[in-house]
Amino acid sequence: MAKSETARSPRTPRKTSSASSAPPRPARRPAAKAETPYHHGALREALLQAAEQVLERDGLSGLTLRAVAREAGVSHAAPTHHFGDLTGLLSELAAVGFRQFNAAMASSCDAATTPMERALARPKAYVAYAQAHPGMYGIMFRTERLDYSRSSLHEAAEASFAGLANAIGMMRQEQISGDALTLNQGAAIARAWSMVHGFTMLLLDGRLEDILGRLPEGTTTERLLEAMLTAPITGKLPCP
Repeated sequence: MAKSETARSPRTPRKTSSASSAPPRPARRPAAKAETPYHHGALREALLQAAEQVLERDGLSGLTLRAVAREAGVSHAAPTHHFGDLTGLLSELAAVGFRQFNAAMASSCDAATTPMERALARPKAYVAYAQAHPGMYGIMFRTERLDYSRSSLHEAAEASFAGLANAIGMMRQEQISGDALTLNQGAAIARAWSMVHGFTMLLLDGRLEDILGRLPEGTTTERLLEAMLTAPITGKLPCP
């Protein structure tokens, strides 16, 4: 009986909380807007990435210091602090372009397996980079907008020229020094550069559509480039 009575004894009722008795909770403060998490040294790279995005989307006319700051989500003073002025920003951006350009051509040459593939790899990569990054390619050759006294731009452009000179030297089976060229070496470099750069500019400007439209159906710009580069130079110079 004692055990039974103990089991039946009423339990102490639990305290129930009520809204009226509970102390009011402090109102939540709105979460502060997270700032762009750029650690020391990363803001400069973020600004260059933002500049490239603005350039490819809006063109050179839309690339301003304020537009870059807005794209990166930082203060308007940030680009000026890192690059000085628009010329400084464009010069550093062109240096990035040359480094990307050089890497693309080096990679294409490494992937080539035959002498003909190696001969065509560099010009193909040249054109492919320009097609993929027309804005970057455009400013890389806008000398009047760039400051070549900046070491980053000077070194990147020199590396690009050295790669071209080396490629021409391999084709001619001779060593070419970029610092001192013979007339024939200079002519070979200028001829190759003129052909590929001229082809690229005509392609970007849509001026090759007329020629492509007259060629056999299915002829691509890459095939046209190959034919141009491998076609022998025939005929005689016109007499005066």
